[in-house]
Amino acid sequence: MKLIVGSPGTWSIMALRVSQCVFAAASVCAMVTAFGYSNYTAFAYMSTALLLQFIWGLGLTCVDIFCIRNKKDLHSPFIVTAIVIGDSIMTILVFGGASASASVMVLFTRDMHICRVYWRLACSQFALSTVLAFIVCSLDAASSFSGFWLLVSFF
Repeated sequence: MKLIVGSPGTWSIMALRVSQCVFAAASVCAMVTAFGYSNYTAFAYMSTALLLQFIWGLGLTCVDIFCIRNKKDLHSPFIVTAIVIGDSIMTILVFGGASASASVMVLFTRDMHICRVYWRLACSQFALSTVLAFIVCSLDAASSFSGFWLLVSFF
């Protein structure tokens, strides 16, 4: 079997998962500390999707740490398929939330100028959280692609 960068139980995928967790936690913290984020469904959905991403990434990080420490192999087709499907679902959820939040931010800042009128609204925190969510989405897509590449190499 080929050793592919980003395969489960390696240092590269663990670094990718830790990055996902850090950026997801930072995005959720930026959104939750903003005043009035729960009034908008897109922001609440994105926070929920990122919280799920954080839990998913943290769980897989723990599995990777266990495998690296005990020199276990996670290269079975069933495990890799489950990870690829989970990563793909999380990528779609986070991308949907980030896209919805980005569209609301465009509406607030460029179309209706709500951020200028309502100065108490934390538009800069909303924008920061949205950018961090897109970073999480790209990191999750990279881990999904590497898992898919490993899955294809089985056959």
